[in-house]
Amino acid sequence: MATPARSLFLLPLIAATLTLPAAHAADMPLRKSGLWEIKTDTRAGGQKMPGPMVMQMCIDQSKDDMTAEPGDMREMKKRCSKMDVKQSGNKMTVDSVCMHEGHTVSSHTVISGDMNNAYRMESQSRFTPPMNGMATMDATMTGKWLGPCKPGQTHGSMTLSGMGAGGTFKMDPETMKKMQQMQQQYGR
Repeated sequence: MATPARSLFLLPLIAATLTLPAAHAADMPLRKSGLWEIKTDTRAGGQKMPGPMVMQMCIDQSKDDMTAEPGDMREMKKRCSKMDVKQSGNKMTVDSVCMHEGHTVSSHTVISGDMNNAYRMESQSRFTPPMNGMATMDATMTGKWLGPCKPGQTHGSMTLSGMGAGGTFKMDPETMKKMQQMQQQYGR
């Protein structure tokens, strides 16, 4: 079972996962290749969470948002009963209702920016039943292009900081896949 701290850390990423595939379906520009810094500020149940969490992630534009591959989009549609996407210029609004680990996640998300230099994503989510006692979560993610990826980084390589205790955490895509497989095999 997921610990409350781990689940709270993952919630902004869950919100992005449930939102961004819909954005690509509506032809939202992909992020420019290179190293992106993404800052996430979160409020859960009206209380500001520690942070901001800061992630640096290497993006290959040709592979950006791997969840948008056809097989995964079919899986996403199975988990979401509603996915309304409206786009106006460089602003996209996504209203969704999706299932995640036995919880209904109703979200309203606004994504703005040019995806070449900077973007902003603001999301309000409601969890039914509450997830680890939390019924609502508001998250603001801001992305800024820093330049080329660092030597040895590949698409999806990331470094996280601001997770409490002042530490940083590095992860590559292969390790992330193995962790997801273990989570599925041994439960949440």
